[in-house]
Amino acid sequence: MLRRALPRRFEARRLLIGTLLSAIGRGLTLPFLFIYFTDVRGLTDTRAGLVIGWYGAVTLALSPLGGTLIDRFGARRVVLPCLLIEAIGTGSLALVHSTGSAVLVMTVIAVGTSAIWSGQNTILASLTGDDERQRVFGLNFALLNLGIGVGGMTSGAIVDTARPGTFQIIYVLDAVSYLLPALILLTLPGVGHRLVRPRTGGEPSAGGYLTVLRDRPFRRLVIFGLILTTCGYAQIEVGFAAYAVRVVEVTPQVVAWALAANTVMIVLAQLLVLRRIEGRSRTRALAVVGAVFAGAWLVLGAGGLVSAENAVFAALCVVACSAIFGFGETMLSPVMPALTNALATDALRGRYNAMSSMIFGISGVIGPVTAGPLLGAAHGSVWVATVVGGCLIASLVALSLRRLLTAEQDGVATTAPTSRTAAPTPA
Repeated sequence: MLRRALPRRFEARRLLIGTLLSAIGRGLTLPFLFIYFTDVRGLTDTRAGLVIGWYGAVTLALSPLGGTLIDRFGARRVVLPCLLIEAIGTGSLALVHSTGSAVLVMTVIAVGTSAIWSGQNTILASLTGDDERQRVFGLNFALLNLGIGVGGMTSGAIVDTARPGTFQIIYVLDAVSYLLPALILLTLPGVGHRLVRPRTGGEPSAGGYLTVLRDRPFRRLVIFGLILTTCGYAQIEVGFAAYAVRVVEVTPQVVAWALAANTVMIVLAQLLVLRRIEGRSRTRALAVVGAVFAGAWLVLGAGGLVSAENAVFAALCVVACSAIFGFGETMLSPVMPALTNALATDALRGRYNAMSSMIFGISGVIGPVTAGPLLGAAHGSVWVATVVGGCLIASLVALSLRRLLTAEQDGVATTAPTSRTAAPTPA
């Protein structure tokens, strides 16, 4: 299955290696940013939250510019400097000592982050054919999670809030990890250039973001993504953790085990899922993702109902919720970018991918803001009902998208009838 999921071109395989290496560095620091700001550098919880929120807002604001630059100059000329800026910013976190310096460093990191994801997706899409793109994006997501898991386990054995130097080490290592995909891209001089030749004076413009938003199927896909990620991904960091600790009343260690179960599920199931969904309707797969996410939240809600009577079963519900959620991710991660690039034109591919990545940024702002009030109503049951209902609505939107797509865009395998050659007439 791994051999089948690998892209045909060696350049794409090298980029996947870069994804894995940078993900290990990302995993070193991902779980500890808030703890580093508060417990090591002395920022209050409120200031640390505002700094992290500022980072998300700047990333979201700059993402459209990143897509425009990718289409105009080529992804290579955008991704390489962004990786360097990201490395400088991440390494500078080791020197943060106040709220002001934290804001400055997180701004630098946001500038780098704003175009890396959309740029790398654009390059990967340009190196893969329609028949393999879904598998390659799924493998890319599995490697990303594998790297984050390895990095998280490594840093968990290193960091100590009583020794700030341990945090400085992991941020420097994270900075180095961003240079590795940049070095790999530098060894591939023919990769990541502009996908269409520059226009001459008499040629019409290919359009901009208004052209992208006029694409009715893509607009429907964006609506689906906003609903699903707001009621799904965006709830993991705030809603899931808060409900598990305050309503289900499990310890933070159980939450950590649940996140580990999520990573294990993704790494183990991704290749199998890729094989099962190949040649099948992408919109149906997206609808199944919404149903799976809704099922995961229902399992978590069941844990809240029985927490007082059976603490062990409640803890298992928390872990199972995260694992089920991971199974849904194994379908979403290959299908969403593959469908985005099936709808995109070469002239606007950077903008399409930037708009797709902005979905996660927008929902990342809406989700945490709405989770708090909903969790406080009716002992968290209103929050459970809202996220379950939202995921099911996303499934209906995905099903409505199918009639707007061609069979090729929907990923349905079409087999041409075999031509029969007439038997030769004897002389």
